[in-house]
Amino acid sequence: MNEATLVKIENGMGFIRLNRPEKLNSLSSDLVESFTHNLERLGKDEKVKVIIVSGEGKGFCAGGDLETMKNLTQANDKLEYMRKTSALTKTILNLDKYVVSAVHGFAAGAGYSLALASDFIVAHKSAKFGLSFVNVGVIPDLGLMKLMSERIPVNLAKEWILSGKIMTAEEGKALGIVNRITEVDVLQEAIEFAQFIVNGPQLSNQYVKKMLNHGVQLSWDAVLEQENMIQAHLMQSEDFAEGIQAFYEKRAPQFK
Repeated sequence: MNEATLVKIENGMGFIRLNRPEKLNSLSSDLVESFTHNLERLGKDEKVKVIIVSGEGKGFCAGGDLETMKNLTQANDKLEYMRKTSALTKTILNLDKYVVSAVHGFAAGAGYSLALASDFIVAHKSAKFGLSFVNVGVIPDLGLMKLMSERIPVNLAKEWILSGKIMTAEEGKALGIVNRITEVDVLQEAIEFAQFIVNGPQLSNQYVKKMLNHGVQLSWDAVLEQENMIQAHLMQSEDFAEGIQAFYEKRAPQFK
């Protein structure tokens, strides 16, 4: 039996490849468990500066596994499946490491949610982002409605969800949802895109993600005080000292 996710670490990057190609990488219980475990493991690994998620086979992720959901006959079992699956979104949002989704083929349903929960999306030109929930009589999940409403007007989100819209990579780029589009290998493009994260100051990068992902929930006074405390802490770091030294020496900083 194949591993549900394939993992490797290379050149400061952690790679997670969803590995149910025969099911378009739909989220079975095994895949959810493996994906969550490896996100958390790479998130704690000091060698990893950024995590790149991709899909094996013809697409990124077709969403929830319909066969799994159909076979869960008890309401409590369905709720437990949803809780474990939706926890993937929270895991990605709360990781100290940045997550790049390298999307080819379809990112549909919950697969769309996972791509949006990532910090960046690099997409093949032919990639499609599908809101297929209306076709099976359910609502978007894994936080997709909140993730969408933070990026596009609510009236558009409603229209797209109710009509089951399929968004192209070009539309996503125009709306600021997709960071980069490529016509060649999407994983290689994601690696090249993520290089600025690998080369950057890791400690301050972590705080930027925390503040941008969660600062919207805070008042202005709370945001400013958080920034003040973080900045005072970072000004004592080796990276800050190296950045100042590099500035005076007119060279690129070598962050640790």
